[in-house]
Amino acid sequence: MSEVYAARRARLRESYGAHRGAAALVSGPANVRYLAGGAPPGAVLLLAPGEDVLLCPPAPVDEAAAGRVGEDLRVVVPGEPGDPAVAAALLLADAGRSGGAGTLAVEEGHLTVARHRALAAAVPELRLTDLAGAVEQLRVVKDEEEISRLRIAAEIADQALGELLESILVGRTERHLALELERRLVDHGADGPAFPTSVATGPHSGRPAHRPSDRRVEEGDFLTVGLGAEYRGYRCSIARTFVIGTSPADWQIELYELVFAAQRAGREALLPGAGCRDVDRTVRGRLAAAGHAEALDPCTGHGVGLEIVEEPQLAPASMGKLDACVPVTVGPGVHLPGRGGVRIDDTLVVRPEADGGPELLTITTKELLAL
Repeated sequence: MSEVYAARRARLRESYGAHRGAAALVSGPANVRYLAGGAPPGAVLLLAPGEDVLLCPPAPVDEAAAGRVGEDLRVVVPGEPGDPAVAAALLLADAGRSGGAGTLAVEEGHLTVARHRALAAAVPELRLTDLAGAVEQLRVVKDEEEISRLRIAAEIADQALGELLESILVGRTERHLALELERRLVDHGADGPAFPTSVATGPHSGRPAHRPSDRRVEEGDFLTVGLGAEYRGYRCSIARTFVIGTSPADWQIELYELVFAAQRAGREALLPGAGCRDVDRTVRGRLAAAGHAEALDPCTGHGVGLEIVEEPQLAPASMGKLDACVPVTVGPGVHLPGRGGVRIDDTLVVRPEADGGPELLTITTKELLAL
């Protein structure tokens, strides 16, 4: 895999003008992992003229958490405790005295004010510029190895959710069910949950990212479950809504069918060249026409990968278009205050129609089940 990471770093160099002698300091954890193959906590990656250096804090590294560092990288552990980013700037300054670069492109969005000041103070002769999301843009389109990891993460999430649905739910608390789901994710091979698991019952159902409470599941409740698995760094998302213990009421059927139709329309719109805001409009328009415009989420889907929320965003103001091999979620929801609601979310990969259209990774049934 070393050649894969080297190729990613070469593309990054092209994007920030390394041919003019600039160096880059990558500090966002997901970005370091993407470019280096491993991301020990606190590590930074220096792309300097002639070599790439991974600078790690002087602490034991959990290999499973760090991933496998590319063999072509020089790994440096500074001899004294301190900020690896400052050590990287000092390393670059030493090279500069031999005719190296005098410009350092940094990820301003990942730097605290204190770290930025420390860099400027340690090497005042370096001119700091902004990478401005260059690595994140490289990460949007995934290779097949990345998609394979997402596919396995989705399989794990489907397994955990399927097992939960076969157990007795009435009388158990949201918090208990969320903890059980996260345990099942790990049991099936996940690194851990992709994000805090959400279990929402009754009047809580349909809320985005609901924090599980001590409310117990009751007969007739809507139950909304939102979870995801992380597998070898890559994260997926799934959400489903069910009815507990009885046939659904008419209002529950009506609301479920509305959200399901909107979500299906969004999934079917995920084709290369489709505008992100057009996909959002496809989903949002159906729910707004039914009178739910004011309660809708800011976006109806987003990219996933090394982070659970990545570009692109499926939102009204999004200007970009979808490319093939971009994994995204489509997850609309409607919450009726005091009554509950419905949320349905899937992780898919954008594929051309010639290849069968969007690839659905999360396959748990979207039928309105009475559990």
